[in-house]
Amino acid sequence: MNENKVEDCKIIQLPKIEDRRGNLSVIEGDILPFDIERVYYLYDVPAGAERGGHSHIEQLEFLIALSGSFEVIVSDGKEEKTFMLNRPDRGLLIPTGIWRELKDFSSGAVCLVIASDVFKEEDYIRDFEEFRQSKL
Repeated sequence: MNENKVEDCKIIQLPKIEDRRGNLSVIEGDILPFDIERVYYLYDVPAGAERGGHSHIEQLEFLIALSGSFEVIVSDGKEEKTFMLNRPDRGLLIPTGIWRELKDFSSGAVCLVIASDVFKEEDYIRDFEEFRQSKL
């Protein structure tokens, strides 16, 4: 498994075009360090529910709170950091080999996930102890 660390997770500010009719943000060109292969979103997350709870071996992801807010807790097996996502013009880049958990979704929150690959079950590590062992 790769050696990405918590500090490799970073917030990326998206371009914001302000207009009195409403703002617009765009993801194009080299804003993300990967080609986009999959886009999906989480919504109607019940109060107290958590999402994530896994790591990817090869896939990179970029998470944006399109509406509302939620926390993303990332871990490299040794260190942990929490990011609050609550603005649609910035997102969190999560490199490979980082455990993530999403929680504390506000009512009406929508989490957009932009991924570097299509869904492949074999790319997931879904057990935290197995994840920690893979980092040794």
